[in-house]
Amino acid sequence: MATQLTMEEREIISQMNYAGQSQAAIGRRLGRPASTVSRELKRNGSAEGYSAVGAQRQAQERRLVRKMDRPEVNEEVRHGLAQCWSPDQVAGRVRRDHPNDPSRCLSHQTVYDWLKRDANREHWEGFLRRGGKSRPKHDRRGKLKGTVSVADRPKVVDERRRFGDWEGDRMVGAKHRGALVTHIERRRDRTNGRRRTA
Repeated sequence: MATQLTMEEREIISQMNYAGQSQAAIGRRLGRPASTVSRELKRNGSAEGYSAVGAQRQAQERRLVRKMDRPEVNEEVRHGLAQCWSPDQVAGRVRRDHPNDPSRCLSHQTVYDWLKRDANREHWEGFLRRGGKSRPKHDRRGKLKGTVSVADRPKVVDERRRFGDWEGDRMVGAKHRGALVTHIERRRDRTNGRRRTA
């Protein structure tokens, strides 16, 4: 039975793909078919290229949202929401009731994501505190001071012709145990269009 790609494998794919290695070579390094690498690059890549952190996030989100399509999980979530429990409480209760069944465990974000796409969204949001609305704009919890929005960066950055314009991504592990940060120099080599590391 095929196993899911790990974060470490996705990092290898990202580095080798960036270095211009073939999908067959990447597959040999991972001990996986080249078709697995090809599918991963297409499914979890983006217009900006392939990022291990972004790919891992996309894969996790798809797996978690699929859990809500299981009748028994869906029923537990609906039951919890009907009791006016928060998504955090719903997820915690499911984990408590099924500690040895990871296939049924889910996060509060999975519940929120399901609510956004459910046909009865307005009905279920009526059971939530703030009616499912986001926190007020002035709420600064979890936000860094002095950050600049991507939309506000200088246009010259998008040209990728100079050194010093870095882009980064981050991912925090389960229960905040560990974190990964990646930084990539945005400048592209004029001869082959690939990014050049500083």
